[in-house]
Amino acid sequence: MKRVIRGHHLLCIHGFKGMGYSPTFVDEMSEIVKDFKSNREDIEIEVRASFDDACFACPHKGETKCEKSKDSNQHVLSLDHRVMNHLDIKAGEIYNKDEIISLTVEKVSPHDLDILCDGCSWLSFGVCKEGIQDLKEKIQ
Repeated sequence: MKRVIRGHHLLCIHGFKGMGYSPTFVDEMSEIVKDFKSNREDIEIEVRASFDDACFACPHKGETKCEKSKDSNQHVLSLDHRVMNHLDIKAGEIYNKDEIISLTVEKVSPHDLDILCDGCSWLSFGVCKEGIQDLKEKIQ
C-alpha cells in the first residue's frame, strides 16, 4: 500500500485528534492516521511538498495550490520544507512508514514544533506536541 503525504503532515499525523477543515478532510486524515498506527509493515510513503492524500479532501484545495488564504500556499510549503529538512528526507522519494516514524522519534522533540510548525493554527491546541511526546515514549 502506498500513501502520498506532504512534509508537514508527517508530524500532524501524530497529534491528530479529529479536528479539521471539513468532515471529509477529518475522515481522510483519520484513515491516514490509522495506517500510520497500524502494524502493517508494507505501507510506503511518498513524501511531497504539494497536495497529498489529505489535501485532496480539503475544502481549501484549489486547482494548483492551497487557497485557504492569500498566503496559505506559501505557508504550507514552508512547513513542508522545514519538516523535510529536519527529518533529512526529500520530496518525491518513497520511504517505508516505519522508517518515517523512526526518523520522527529520533529527530523531533515536542519543542521542535515551535520552529517547525511556526504559524500553524493547530499548534496552539497542544495536541501535536502531545502526539510527538506520546510517540517518543511508546517507541523509545
